[in-house]
Formats: sequence, structure tokens, C-alpha cells
Amino acid sequence: MVVMCLRENWKGKMMLMQSLGAMSLFLALTVAVPSQEKRVHHHSDLSDHVHDDTQGYQYDHEAFLGKEEAKTFDQLTPEESKERLAKIVDRIDRDGDNHISHEELHQWIKHRHRKYIKEDVDKQLKEYDLNKDGKVTWEEYKNKTYGYFLDEQYHDPDEKFSYKSMLARDERRFKTADGNGDGIATREELAAFLHPEEYDHMKDIVVTETIEDIDQNGDGLINLEEYIGDMFSPEDGESEPEWVQTERKQFSEFRDVNHDGALDASEVSKWILPGEIDHADNEARHLIHETDTDKDGKITKAEILANWNMFVGSQATNYGEDLTKKHDEL
Repeated sequence: MVVMCLRENWKGKMMLMQSLGAMSLFLALTVAVPSQEKRVHHHSDLSDHVHDDTQGYQYDHEAFLGKEEAKTFDQLTPEESKERLAKIVDRIDRDGDNHISHEELHQWIKHRHRKYIKEDVDKQLKEYDLNKDGKVTWEEYKNKTYGYFLDEQYHDPDEKFSYKSMLARDERRFKTADGNGDGIATREELAAFLHPEEYDHMKDIVVTETIEDIDQNGDGLINLEEYIGDMFSPEDGESEPEWVQTERKQFSEFRDVNHDGALDASEVSKWILPGEIDHADNEARHLIHETDTDKDGKITKAEILANWNMFVGSQATNYGEDLTKKHDEL
């Protein structure tokens, strides 16, 4: 979402005419956050339930399925739940080797918890997919977003130059998201284009765009004044608030790791993409550890279905969990 804010700053007037759905929500958030935390990406947990298998598997259900889908499974019989789970396993097994690796399971769990991204991608697909084939070509996106401003009859040279710069930036991001380089974005590739901060292979773009937004002198680095200037512009005679002084200290003592007076790409990456808990990664490891009977580091459909109640719910598992909770309360 932070990158969506960067696009606001970059596109200026275009936001009013071609805004992306997630922007308005994030703008409201950034107004309330004066410090540079607005640029930092945090991982959210996968469920509001306590992760304690002795108390039931509701955390695992919501982690594996997503909160809304988990509610659907809760209404199924065990047979229906197992049948749907078997189909899900086939979808997770992207390489078709009949084994679910940690990476495949990790990516699946991350995918299930990108609901706000799905909603935005659905909206953008509807807008940009002009031929209704479920994909968006670069030409479709470019013509829909920039066609008016790049028309030869559009006479504001300064704005035309700005929009050409924006076009180049979007094209670079689109090509990075477009895995096979065919100029056509699938739904998943469009999601990576619109929300690059959520995808590992797009993180260099997140860093690059952050630097470009803050770097005023064009040296490819972020110095202290550029860092402060990105979040605070004092009025005449206005003294710096305490939080700005705190940010100066943060920059000097923590952000600028090598203490050379500026943040390079590596330091910017550590700042905006902190190494914190990846709940999806932990859950993938947990599910494999609990169900991998032959200890080969992967799980088969048979191993998953043998432990189906850990992955998905049903009327039966909910009943069993209710009995456990009522017994514990006695």
C-alpha cells in the first residue's frame, strides 16, 4: 500500500482522473501518520485466533484458506470439505510433481491473505481489460491511462513531459511484473504491477521508486534533508516538532547504517522492507512439520487429506472443537 502512496505523489493531477481504488484509503491513513512509518511495509498476522493446536485448528483454517473462505468450509460436511481440499491441493501444486513444497505452500498462504489486493485487481481488470479476455496488455493500460495526455493535441508541454516520465516509470514496473515478457499481464502479474510491495520479485522496484520519490538532487541516494523533507515542510518561522527531531536521530543512528550521510538502495531496503516475522512462512513450515509423515520436507495430497481437519474446517471439526472448549471450561 505504501507504493500506492508513492504513485499519488508522482502522478499529481492524474490521481483525480485515473485514480486506483486503493489510493483513497491509503491517503487517509498517511494523513494520520506524520513520520516515515508511512513508507514501511509490515506483515499482518493470518488470523485473530490464538495459534494453539491443542485448542483447535481455527488459526490454521484461516491461515490456509483466508478468513472468509474458512467460514464457508465451516458449513460443509467432512466429505464435502475433503473433496474441496483435494482440488485446492491440485492448485497449490504449481509444478505438477504431486508434492507440495514449502515454497508452494508459502506462496499459497500469502495469496489467500491479499484480499484487498484481489478487490483492487478485480476493479482494475474491469477498467483496463478492454477486450475482456481476463488479462491486461501494456497497450491497454497505456492507452487507457495516458492516451489523453499523450495525444498530439494536448498542448501543455510541461504536463506532457511529466506524464511521459510517469509512463516510462509504469512501463518499467509493468515489464518487471510481466514474468514471461510477452507484454500481457495475467491477473497475478497485474496484482504484482499494482501492489509490488507484496511480491518478492518486485521489491527492487519498490526500493527504486522510493529513492526516486525522495531523492531531490538526482544522485541516487537519500540524504538527511531529503529524508526529512519528504515528510515535513515547515511554514515560515515554524519550529520543528519533536517527532521530526526524533526522525533525524533515527536517520543518523539507525537508517544510515554505514554513517556516510546518505541512504543507498541497501539501506533504503532495510528501512522500508524490515526483516520481521513472516507469518505465512511460519504457517507453511508448521503445516508441513505436522503432516510430513516421511520427513522429506514436502507433503503429498495423501498426507494432507490424512490431516484434512488441520487444513480446513467442517461442521464436524467445529463440533469437535466446541466439545473440547466446553470440556476445558468444566
